[in-house]
Amino acid sequence: MTKMKLAVISGSLREGRYGPGIARWFTEQVAAHGQFDVDVIDPADTALPAALPISQERLLDVDDRPAEMRRLAGRLARADAFAVVTPEYNHSYPAALKHLIDWHLTPWQAKPVALISYGGQGGGIRAAEHLRQVFNELHAVTIRNWLSFDQHWTRFDTDGRLTRDAEDAQAAAKALLDQLGWWSTALRQARLAVPYQAA
Repeated sequence: MTKMKLAVISGSLREGRYGPGIARWFTEQVAAHGQFDVDVIDPADTALPAALPISQERLLDVDDRPAEMRRLAGRLARADAFAVVTPEYNHSYPAALKHLIDWHLTPWQAKPVALISYGGQGGGIRAAEHLRQVFNELHAVTIRNWLSFDQHWTRFDTDGRLTRDAEDAQAAAKALLDQLGWWSTALRQARLAVPYQAA
């Protein structure tokens, strides 16, 4: 079985963030699942330009970007599927994550997206639901199952070790990855058969 390429995006830039640790935990679940090769993308690693007025043509012209931005665009384009790890800030997802998404209009098209959210009492559910709307507009397919960690600071240590309810979380991750595997395989075959055209 050909492995799919999965880009795991850690969406927070705040000091003391839990996102990279939760992304590490998730990549361990991906490795155990066995259907994906993983590329972890952290928005802290690539400086994107400030939110200045910019034309649609400039957003689409990846070749004209600085080298580190071209590398990031290439990593996203090569992915067959995405998993986005997001906290909930003020009832939604972080601005840095939206900035990364908005600078890359086409890599998401006809590809599946899994959501892993974390936060207070709600576990980041509102951030995940808002991202569904964003990825729908970008012609991506968000899968039904997602992972949600309420009061994440009581569940994970800063190195990404899950210290509570580990078996339940692992089972939920497997179910998510089973769905993501089906969708990534089906959509990759569809893209190869008929290139996707966004209207």
